[in-house]
Amino acid sequence: MSPREVATGRLSPLMARIRSVALAGRMGGRRPAPLIEVAGLLLVILLFSWLHAAAGKDAAAATANALALQSMERALHLDIELSANQWLTGHSAFIQPAVFYYRLYYAVIIGVLVWVFVRHVDVYVKVRRTLVAMAVLVLPVFWVLPMSPPRLALPGVVDIIAEHDLLGGHASPGIESGQNVYSAMPSMHVGWSLWCAYAAWCALRAAHPRLALLAWIFPLGMTAVVLTTGNHYVLDLAGSAVLLIVSIAVASVWGHLAGRRRARD
Repeated sequence: MSPREVATGRLSPLMARIRSVALAGRMGGRRPAPLIEVAGLLLVILLFSWLHAAAGKDAAAATANALALQSMERALHLDIELSANQWLTGHSAFIQPAVFYYRLYYAVIIGVLVWVFVRHVDVYVKVRRTLVAMAVLVLPVFWVLPMSPPRLALPGVVDIIAEHDLLGGHASPGIESGQNVYSAMPSMHVGWSLWCAYAAWCALRAAHPRLALLAWIFPLGMTAVVLTTGNHYVLDLAGSAVLLIVSIAVASVWGHLAGRRRARD
């Protein structure tokens, strides 16, 4: 083997490594600045919370929309909200776990976001863009389509969260509390849970495909919780899935446009 071939053989792994690092940088593999990420996400959360609280305060419209949705579900034989709620009220051992599941899912969102940022930076920007897209896209729906949840609009449904919440909060506060109780469509408890599963799936599917599939158990559990506690309709859950799919598409376009801009620079 000639000296040139030896040198080439030694340099090939190094060049391959340099090339992979360069490609990772182009495709968003570099970790964003933590302080900028925290500040940006806090701003998104504050704006989302403020606009969400201000949306859909028309109780009459929210009730009318809920009645129309119930009629649609009856026609499709999907009206299981009352029976699901009655099942949970009849099985008291499951009530407190359901309340905690409903209340503490925010910790899962934060945990997933931090975990992806620290351990799977190659997919972080994509899933963060999806999260922001969900927050932006759902707000017009809350404004245009206020919706009373089953616990307020469906006779016989028990507000389980309000009656059994050990954390001191209530599922159905008045408008004066600053919370929007007329934003049942779509369910963002399920929507954010779907995002958590999607983020974990994106991070794990290459190296641990079976483990990645287990992430989807979380939104399935949330689906059962929001139905049985009287907080959402079946069609609300379908709306959550549609929101995630559209947000993934928007995030993909966003990433493509950002990549083209970086290429021009």
